[in-house]
Amino acid sequence: MLPFDSELGYLGLVLLSFFGSLAPFIPVPSFILLVTMSVGETFNLHILAITSALAATAAKQIIFYVSYSGRRMMNKKTRKRIVPFQRLVKRYGAAAVFVAAATPIPDDMVYVPLGLAKYNPRRFFISTLCGKLVLHYVIVVLSHYLGLSIVETYLGDVIKVTDIYIGIIIFGVGTTLAVVLLLRMDWARVLGRVAPWTLDSDDNDDTKTNS
Repeated sequence: MLPFDSELGYLGLVLLSFFGSLAPFIPVPSFILLVTMSVGETFNLHILAITSALAATAAKQIIFYVSYSGRRMMNKKTRKRIVPFQRLVKRYGAAAVFVAAATPIPDDMVYVPLGLAKYNPRRFFISTLCGKLVLHYVIVVLSHYLGLSIVETYLGDVIKVTDIYIGIIIFGVGTTLAVVLLLRMDWARVLGRVAPWTLDSDDNDDTKTNS
């Protein structure tokens, strides 16, 4: 489904990183090409890590903004219900975004709810970029010094088409459930027990605008 030929060069890596990250729920990692290009001395390791991280971050920013705009479809009752969650997100959202970006987890399950909660776009971009840089540098360095042996076994299973479709279904259902819980849960009741400060109506944050 995706071309993993290192002859595609830097442009191919950027395009694959962007569209691979833009397509939600697909479990085939776009960093397979990054791994193959990192082996040997043909490509500059810093350019590989930075360009692929920037491309992936740009794609995730689009997903975030689509979710961010989707908030307009919420009714007034739902918007009021998730206000405590918004306050929680403002305080801990950066850490959640960074962890999701810096680890090979299905990060859209984190990004979509944050977009619906109107998390600050600038903080989202910075946290995502930092996380992607960490992840991609780790991939590049390990691949360069250890070779393809670190992923050969993994690739044999991942690139099966059946596994791809199963992964799409699993991640799609997971993200859908996360969104449904976000919109349906009584956040005042849930967070009132563990984070009562999220119920403070006098909180001077910018929840109503861009938290």
